[in-house]
Amino acid sequence: MHSLLNIVESPRGAFGMEDENAPQPLAPARWDWQSVRRVLVVRLRSIGDTVLATPSLFALKRFLPHAQVDILVEDWVAPLLDNHPHVDNVVVLERGGVVARTRVARELRAGRYDVVYNLHGGTTATFLTRATGARHRVGFKTYQYAKLHTELVPSASLVWGQQKAHSVEQQLALLGWTGVPVTDRPRTSLGISAGASDAVNQQLAAAGLTNTKIALIHPAAAFETKRWPTENFARVAEYLSERGFAPVAIAAPHESQIVDDLRSEASVEILSLDLSLPEVTALAARSQVFVGNDSGIAHIAAAVGTPSVVVFGSSNVANWRPWNRAAAQVVFEEMPCQPCHGYFCEKFTQPECILRVPVNRVVAAIERCLN
Repeated sequence: MHSLLNIVESPRGAFGMEDENAPQPLAPARWDWQSVRRVLVVRLRSIGDTVLATPSLFALKRFLPHAQVDILVEDWVAPLLDNHPHVDNVVVLERGGVVARTRVARELRAGRYDVVYNLHGGTTATFLTRATGARHRVGFKTYQYAKLHTELVPSASLVWGQQKAHSVEQQLALLGWTGVPVTDRPRTSLGISAGASDAVNQQLAAAGLTNTKIALIHPAAAFETKRWPTENFARVAEYLSERGFAPVAIAAPHESQIVDDLRSEASVEILSLDLSLPEVTALAARSQVFVGNDSGIAHIAAAVGTPSVVVFGSSNVANWRPWNRAAAQVVFEEMPCQPCHGYFCEKFTQPECILRVPVNRVVAAIERCLN
């Protein structure tokens, strides 16, 4: 990535007619990019949402290597972008309601941004986009408060000229419609700090896993409709152990019971680690394979190039599959009601979409990944 950034001298020089194979925008430039010095990307909400915004950060920094590219995220996910090579500043929205939003609005206004991309379109994100006072504020026409933007983009499918668009493609459509080259559909990426890597290696060494192949397992998920049964993950851990991998399970502190259940259910030893987000990224990069539910942790594994197997339930696979640079397999059960909103199952007494995925299909997917 760094070598690619180094050859980009200017927006015109980088993507002129002289290189037919270079990435292209999806529409003509909407303004004079030569005068742009500061760009803000607004992407609130979850871990996965933050990771899936990184292709847009890459595309912007590649196009404008001498411009300042900042991102606004929520405080609890901000550490995920530590040491990110394509971000100059991470602006943090802290918890605290109106007071916190007012504080960050003033900070954004003082940033004097030329261009702001609203990648999500939620109420808070849209009002903070407007609060920047940027001359160019870009959002989709379908946003609830679309008129608070100066540039309104049609649907991502229309911009790309395709029937379906992944979440990454939806965000890149905002950039591409304004003249930023995105047709190569950049992959997700994360920075890995030396401190986080050292902390992870020390914990692995303490468990006697210095030179052992690691299988990272994430058995938790935000909703029951996205949570494959713990006993199934136990069978997968046993299989991976037989293949010479040391299973390592992680989950958020409030999900620790899921990991405890996994360890008690499995007949092999499973190491459990309590890690910060930068340490999760470092562990994912250290692992040889990832197996887990559709979650933000799956997107972290994809972003650091770890071969991944992800079990899907209620989610839309076309929208949320890993945006990998490495081998990836998605396993799900096709049902007439899938995908759905995922907050609860409307058709059955329990979420059959995730429960019907058999262990042997996940094992077969792991084999395909590893081979």
